[in-house]
Amino acid sequence: MCQLLAMSSKQPAALDFSFTGFARRSAEHGDGWGIALHNGSDCQLYTDALACSSSLLAQQFRSQPIKARNVIAHIRKATQGRVSLENSHPFTRKLWGQTWSFAHNGDLKLFQPRRGLYAPWGDTDSELAFCHILSELALRYEHRPARHQLFATLQILAAGIAEYGSFNFLLSNGELLFAYCSTELHSVQRQYPFSVAQLVDCDLSIDFSQHNQPDDRMTVIATRPLTSNEQWQRFAPGELKLFIQGEEVGAQPVRQQEWDLQICA
Repeated sequence: MCQLLAMSSKQPAALDFSFTGFARRSAEHGDGWGIALHNGSDCQLYTDALACSSSLLAQQFRSQPIKARNVIAHIRKATQGRVSLENSHPFTRKLWGQTWSFAHNGDLKLFQPRRGLYAPWGDTDSELAFCHILSELALRYEHRPARHQLFATLQILAAGIAEYGSFNFLLSNGELLFAYCSTELHSVQRQYPFSVAQLVDCDLSIDFSQHNQPDDRMTVIATRPLTSNEQWQRFAPGELKLFIQGEEVGAQPVRQQEWDLQICA
């Protein structure tokens, strides 16, 4: 299946170290790649239908990394939909005046939601799920709801979609970064005192204490751990997490019947 990578950071930070190891995995996931970089209300999206390992765009990104507060990246192994630029993740759409980016790892069988306010441009189950989520949010909230309400709604929508197959996803508007685990997802937080990290996929290490200030903080999320000497935390199946400025934040639990949300297939 595809591979996911994301970062939530307190200060704008470059993801070039983690991205270098992540890109090595495109040997098994060579059907396109993409990255969305959020800085406040601004979102820069780069996608390519070529394998990340052979993409000139990816080489340019590694040599001239762009700093951002929230990042979502994806390398694709196609399960549904042709290999094409419009099927390369992340996908982006506008909601409540903000740009939201989304990437998915998994395979949704027989997922055919009702026609919504958003429609896919490509033919992947991933973009269909993204459009369904945004459509349901737009129908329920004219303006962006409180954080705990949004968290609860996404949790229920995600669980409903996951009934159709594996559904690991990343979703961000530049301020909030949501990560949902259906089968496999991991995270690691880096903060003071920073240490040396060693990549799993290639012989490369970095001393983060030489690149960060004492008040810096970031969390990196990936399908599988990218480093061998850091304490990566595995998500539980069905777990939704929210990260703001490099830190996982809590959300008030809301019972499903209180929101009366249904997935209509």
